[in-house]
Amino acid sequence: MSDFTSNFWNLYVAGITILSVLACVLLLWFSGKAKAMTATDNTTGHVWDGDLREMNNPLPRWWVYMFVITILFAVVYFALYPGLGNYKGSLGWTSAGQHKSEVDKGNAETAPLYAKFAAMPPEEVAKDAKAMAIGERLFMNNCAQCHASDARGNKGFPNLTDNDWLHGGTPEKIKETITQGRIGNMPPMGAAVGTSEDVQNLAQYVLSLSGSPHDSVKAELGKSKFVTCAACHGPDGKGMQAVGAPNLTDNIWLHGFGANAIVEQINKGKVNQMPAQNTLLTADQIHVLTSYIWGLSNKAAAK
Repeated sequence: MSDFTSNFWNLYVAGITILSVLACVLLLWFSGKAKAMTATDNTTGHVWDGDLREMNNPLPRWWVYMFVITILFAVVYFALYPGLGNYKGSLGWTSAGQHKSEVDKGNAETAPLYAKFAAMPPEEVAKDAKAMAIGERLFMNNCAQCHASDARGNKGFPNLTDNDWLHGGTPEKIKETITQGRIGNMPPMGAAVGTSEDVQNLAQYVLSLSGSPHDSVKAELGKSKFVTCAACHGPDGKGMQAVGAPNLTDNIWLHGFGANAIVEQINKGKVNQMPAQNTLLTADQIHVLTSYIWGLSNKAAAK
């Protein structure tokens, strides 16, 4: 592990880079000084096809000059730009800085486009076709990888069109989620529940809360064990948006349906993370994206 926290790899890269340039210099010098054994007619003695002889002529000057220019270019480049381990170069250029500069330039150019929508409430922005076209593009570029292109989600990634929200579906909560991100954490609860049989009974009781097919006898036995879940999911199993705990009565299963999936959740727990987008998107972009996502589950109000 010390290799990743020490300066070793920086020195290693810098050393390899410098040695490579020096090797090119030595190769050029050696090729100009070395003399091959030649015959009196300035040939090397190699003959092909009976009369095709290899001459011992020096390298063309243009080739030598190009080689020298290449070496000089490398020396100047390494002085100006990063390339020698952790040396940042005299210009201080970085690819991250270049990217930020281009992003800032793009944001400045598009700022007037978003200015119109920034002063409008999300419910009104959601009715604007132009704003929704922009919001859709923002969604495709930043959200679709997890929530799918139709926003209906994947296993482990919420459906944004069904009006079932872990932290609340108001425009304010959606914007908060996009801006700050979320971390959902269900700790392993198997030991707190009891035996493996107790966990199985509890899983059947959880299934019964949503009217899903279940073993009613085991569900009744598992009912008393639900007290270990009630602190987050509520005594009635309808969840708590304040902590992002899912509603267990609505038959929407984020991480898989069935007794086995529930048992796995109880025994192993689950950690999910929605990354914050405030470092990637401007406040005005987040406002339009919020309006677009809110409109997905409020289509009637967004018309």
